[in-house]
Parts: sequence; structure tokens; C-alpha cells
Amino acid sequence: MTAVLIAPERTRLSLLSAPTLATLPDAVGENVHRVRAATDARIMAVVKADGYGHGAVTVARAAVDAGAEWLGVTDVAEAVALRDAGLAVPILSWLNPAGVDAAEAAAHRVDIAVGSVEELRDLIADAGAPVRVHLHLDTGMSRGGSPFEEWPELLRVARQGRGRIEVVGVMGHLPRADEGDPRANAAAVLRMRQARDAVLREGFGPLLVHLAATSGALTDPATHFGMVRIGAGLVGIDPSETETLDGAGRFTASVVHSAAVPAGTPVGYGGTYVTASATHLSVVGVGYADGIPRDLAAGASVEICGARHPLVGRVSMDQIVVDTGAAQFPRGTAVTVFGPEGGAVPSVQEWARWAGTIPHTIVTGIGTRVQRSIA
Repeated sequence: MTAVLIAPERTRLSLLSAPTLATLPDAVGENVHRVRAATDARIMAVVKADGYGHGAVTVARAAVDAGAEWLGVTDVAEAVALRDAGLAVPILSWLNPAGVDAAEAAAHRVDIAVGSVEELRDLIADAGAPVRVHLHLDTGMSRGGSPFEEWPELLRVARQGRGRIEVVGVMGHLPRADEGDPRANAAAVLRMRQARDAVLREGFGPLLVHLAATSGALTDPATHFGMVRIGAGLVGIDPSETETLDGAGRFTASVVHSAAVPAGTPVGYGGTYVTASATHLSVVGVGYADGIPRDLAAGASVEICGARHPLVGRVSMDQIVVDTGAAQFPRGTAVTVFGPEGGAVPSVQEWARWAGTIPHTIVTGIGTRVQRSIA
């Protein structure tokens, strides 16, 4: 086989740079605009899991600049980091796996979602300055939130806690949020209306009611109420796959080694792949410790110099091997794992299909040693 050496002047040399995820704020902003075109409700930008792997502060700033009025996080510590970065819009924390520091929440103007009578009692007991509360309804997932049958007791405790808490919202989740079919979530919408009306009858209000995430915001106006919550959609993922959003991240690495090999060459641990003909192999400095799924279907590929090249052999902790055919790439050649460009550049959605998972796990699984940047 005659090697086709791709000359350095024709490649994008990265000088063996560390794997990098570059976040594209313009793409985040465009995705917010897409949601704005689909709803009159307020928009909450959910930036938990470090902004779906793209950097919470970077994604939050881009979303707010594009018109998002609220931010959503997992716990108060994440909210404080956003406040420290200068973000002043309202913030809601609704998972709080380690509990809630009521004083910290009040001091940093963080709203807290409460999904059980026990949680509400604990918050009231801990509160000094009043804490703004969103009552969390279980709309049919059995994954947090107060069942509607317990709503009367929840409201009774909320009345007793007036002065320490201020009920300002009601929230829930769509149990079949990814289906993009209004019929699939009609029961949850009805239950949310009933819960809202019960809170209003108790004299709380005005209330901000929110139920829909990305898919509901894009496909079902009945779920919008006063606000919609956009998380995965910010970085280009529509779980219902009914809308094409803009990918907000570009994951790159570099070639660290290249070799010409004959037919019959085993590749990687266990020799699970054997070359069928003479070819060139490029080792790329990124592996499962960086978020490359270890189990991939045939066809998983990366982009090098405008063409796709397939991964071969097992994914290692720190490396993958790519079959580049007749082309031999020098050390330092840039490799795009995924990005928004289309064409030869794989998308996050393609990586999810190759890994038999959802795009969310691809972007949130990117390792901590992958450098983050802003494109």
C-alpha cells in the first residue's frame, strides 16, 4: 500500500493539545430563541450537571443574554456559584440531595422546591429569613414530589410556616416528556391544574406554575403554564427528536501516534479487531476516562481533515484507535469527536446511537480532565 501522508500545511495541527470541549454560546442563544418562538411562557435555563457538561456559568450567561428569565440548578451550592459569577436572575434549586441550608438560600435569593411534608417541615424549622418555595407535585413519575393525595397536608404545613416561607410557585415533571405527543401527558397537565387551583384556594399567590421541559416546550402548549424549563435543549438536544436544535459543543483531541500496518494486524486490548488489509492507524489521545463510551456499535467514527474515519479495537482509558486507510496523519493533527458542523463531523446524537444511549449521557459524561473553552 502506498501511504498518502497528509502534509502538515493541509492539516489542523493541535500540537498534542489536551482533549477540549469548546462551548458555543451563540448556539445556546439560538436554542433559547427557538423555544421563545414556541411559547409565550417564561423560560428557565436549567444548567445542572455543569450545564450538561458545557460549563454552567458559560451556558447560563448565554441563555440569559438570549432572554431566559430564570435559572435552574440541582442544589444551593450550584446556585451560589452562579451568583458569584454575577448572574442576578431568579434561581430555583429543586433536587437538593444533601438538604437545604435555609440561611444560605435566603441570603443568595435562591428559590427552593419542596416535594414532601417532611421536607417542608424541615425547611420551615431551619428558616430565619423567609425562603421562597415552589411546591413540587408528583404528576405520575413516583420520582420525587408530593402525591396529590398529600397535597392538603402539604398546604396545611405551608400555612403554618408563613413568615418563614413564601409559597411562590408550583412545579412538576411530565412523566412522558420525551414523546412529543400531547395525549401522552394530558393526565399530568390536569393534575397540575388541580394542584395549582388548590394552592390558590388556600390564599397563596401569585404563583409561577411550571411543568414542561424541552420537549414539552417545543411540542405541547398545554404544558407551558407560566414557565418552561430548558436544560438539554440549551446544548442542542431535543429528547422528542421532533426539532433540530443547534449543537452547542465541539469535542476535539489530537493524533498522538500513527503507524502503517499490514493485513492481519490485531488492534487494541484482546485483539478484538483485526485489519482486513494494509492500512494506517492513528491513535487519538482520548478514551473512556474522558467520556468516550467503551461499548460502541460498528460505524462509530471521528472527523479528521474533513473525512470520517472509524474507530477500531476497544476503547481504552486514555486512547482510541482510528483506521485512516491510505492517509497517514502526523502527530498533533486535530480530531473532532463531535460537533455541530454536520457532514463529516459526527453529532452528539450519532454518538448516542453508537453507544445505545441518549445524548444526555454523552455530554454529561465528558471527563474532568477534558479542558473547557468558549468558542
